[in-house]
Amino acid sequence: MPQDPNTQFDQTVLEMIEHSPIGAVPFTPTYQDAIKRLYASHQVYPDSDHKNGHVTARSLAKKLHFQANNLESVIVGKITPDQLENNGSIFDRYVKSLPVALQAKAEGFRLTVAGKVAHHRAKIVGKEKIVVAHDPIHTLFLVPGAGPNPGLPGNYLHGAAAQLRATDDSPWSVHVHDADDGDALIELATMAEALAKVVEVMECSPFKMDELEALGFTLK
Repeated sequence: MPQDPNTQFDQTVLEMIEHSPIGAVPFTPTYQDAIKRLYASHQVYPDSDHKNGHVTARSLAKKLHFQANNLESVIVGKITPDQLENNGSIFDRYVKSLPVALQAKAEGFRLTVAGKVAHHRAKIVGKEKIVVAHDPIHTLFLVPGAGPNPGLPGNYLHGAAAQLRATDDSPWSVHVHDADDGDALIELATMAEALAKVVEVMECSPFKMDELEALGFTLK
């Protein structure tokens, strides 16, 4: 079977992007045609850190994922979900992984991405403090990828698995977002299904958000 005559040139363009500090290629028709092919085959994504820049999927595949460091312990039932690493701590690890030049910009997304600290409301019965209510569980994750808008610094998408109400029988949702209004959503009946979906999403990264439709997500 004859090789696609564009394959070798497209590989050259991939290497050019990876060796460019801003992910740039020439604005000539030949190079732009190659970029279109590479986007169509999900080998290249928009670079969130450089205007008009690009980043390759194989570069993003080398990046870290960030999720609760004890997520697996919740999945296998060793600990309860209220013991999950908090979102602020997960976000801290993400920020520290970035080049210093990007850390301040990433910090600007902290409230949007990590949210407020969850609270457990308690009352005193005799000498004992008893938790009588808690905020719905919400656990953050960040994965490399791209959305309809630029991602977070470092080319990250952020998402969360969350209870829809603070009860043991609550349904759950899993969202994935870019840095603006890009949103992919799936609702699931149980925590086990939601956390399994988070693991599936992390295992599939890097990706462009529209690829999540294959995993049952709806793009908003």
